[in-house]
Amino acid sequence: MSISTTELIWGLVIAVLLAGSLAYLFWKQRKEAKQNISTTPELQPVATKQLQLQAYERLILLTDRIAIPNLVNRLNQPGISAKDMQALLLHTTRQEFDHNVTQQIYVTPEAWDAVKNLKEQNLLIINQVASFLPENATALDLNKSLLELMAQNPKAFLHGVVAEALSFEAKKLMK
Repeated sequence: MSISTTELIWGLVIAVLLAGSLAYLFWKQRKEAKQNISTTPELQPVATKQLQLQAYERLILLTDRIAIPNLVNRLNQPGISAKDMQALLLHTTRQEFDHNVTQQIYVTPEAWDAVKNLKEQNLLIINQVASFLPENATALDLNKSLLELMAQNPKAFLHGVVAEALSFEAKKLMK
């Protein structure tokens, strides 16, 4: 059983809405950064700036680690069921996120929201794709379906936008 066109469209609509929201927040933040001269990074203590840069670095690494293609490649276990693979993907995504939750105190609320939205989008996509597979589907079936969905519409996924937003903010701190 494969994903129907209607179900795929609804999933993509949700993903596009999430991506659009994030793009708007990113644009708004860039605009505010250009207008707000009073918060120049040069005025921040060096130690604080270093902690913030390390936090952005860790969050960029997190976005890479929870990107669906990277999860699928890293966790691929052909001998298990799709349900077990789904559970493994969800658990690993949550675990990676939880391991980095403290970084939110060093980054802007917009940056943290972007990372949370990426995590939530990935969990939603994994669950949606898995829900359309037959009961006897394998991990290979799930992984293939996830990668095919990403290949069909790569711009609907937040990984690249989130990584770019985090990188932009880190570069602002280095000026």
